[in-house]
Amino acid sequence: MTRLILVRHGETDHNLKNKYCGFSDPPLNDKGIRQARRLADRLKETRIDKVYSSDLKRAYQTADIVFKDRSIEKFSDLREMNFGIFEGLKYEEIIKKYPELYREWIIDPIEVKIPGGEGLVDLSKRVKKRLHVILSRHKGENVAVITHGGPIGVILCEDLRRFWQIKQELGALNIIDYTDGLSPLVVKENDSSHIKTKEESIL
Repeated sequence: MTRLILVRHGETDHNLKNKYCGFSDPPLNDKGIRQARRLADRLKETRIDKVYSSDLKRAYQTADIVFKDRSIEKFSDLREMNFGIFEGLKYEEIIKKYPELYREWIIDPIEVKIPGGEGLVDLSKRVKKRLHVILSRHKGENVAVITHGGPIGVILCEDLRRFWQIKQELGALNIIDYTDGLSPLVVKENDSSHIKTKEESIL
């Protein structure tokens, strides 16, 4: 059995301001750093054989904090979706500037490709191609992948039409077990208990 430890990066100022981030490259903010440290505490006793990350700062910083004593291999294939003309805009700005396009994208994310960006099928193909290579290299091991909400969504949902139903908190943990001949087993999904409990104790 191969175990995938799948992590969404911590918070950035883009997330805080509800901006579409995509290929944009903001670093973690102070809260995002705290979220990564909480996850590091949670996983400190977990055996991790290899760590992979998106090459964008927010993911790599998260990986570096959580797995600070390990080498981390970065891949652009693990980046968030390229949101094209939506990049850097807040939700309300997109709705105001591109109301029909945004509506069509929400209704049918499979068929609509954002101008200047990529489609959901494109995202799924590049992420799953890289994931297949990673899992093939590490049969029987525990592998950590630190990435973004979009890539995690396409990994978790067999049917891309369910993409909007996959929720991922910032700093969330997912665990998937892969056994030859069997469907992947999702052991944990969108688990942010390590953040919520301790964040609330600070406030």
